[in-house]
Amino acid sequence: MQSAITNTATRYGWATILLHWLIALIFLGQLGLGFVMVRLTSQRTAFELIQLHKSLGFLLLGLIILRIAWRLGNSTPPLPLSVGQCERRTAPLAHLALYAFQLALPLSGWALVSVSTLEIPSLPFNLFIMPNLPLAESDAAESFWAAAHWYLAYAGMALVTVHIAAALRHHFQLGDAVLKRMITPSSE
Repeated sequence: MQSAITNTATRYGWATILLHWLIALIFLGQLGLGFVMVRLTSQRTAFELIQLHKSLGFLLLGLIILRIAWRLGNSTPPLPLSVGQCERRTAPLAHLALYAFQLALPLSGWALVSVSTLEIPSLPFNLFIMPNLPLAESDAAESFWAAAHWYLAYAGMALVTVHIAAALRHHFQLGDAVLKRMITPSSE
């Protein structure tokens, strides 16, 4: 009997499921936090929320790297036979795009704080100072990375929306186990 921690031939294991939902919660929370923190009038509150946003961004980056490593080291259950050829071809591309955006978004945020001429240190959860990436500080670079971070956030939101819609379609319209297997592992 295979452990419920690793993936089986039909379902994802607890490690995959927990990483998936933890990353999803942090990612969605980060999007909301990003919108709120830039619209505040209180500079102190904005500063604290920006530090929290950076802390969660570094955590998200680490979890995404762990998730990708876990996926590469574990088998992925195949899609049900009811899934058509077009979706079989596009699903891996969609997952690859999700991983790419989930890596690019925190990396662009890290680049943004690294090139900022304000030189405000990043203090992940007030535990240590995260070193900046080796990028030159300038207003032009800060503008570029701010725009990149913004566009990546909106593209990430679009991808996540499509991902959620596809999962709900599988569950409610197609009635297959695609969503169910990401909620609880099988006992096989």
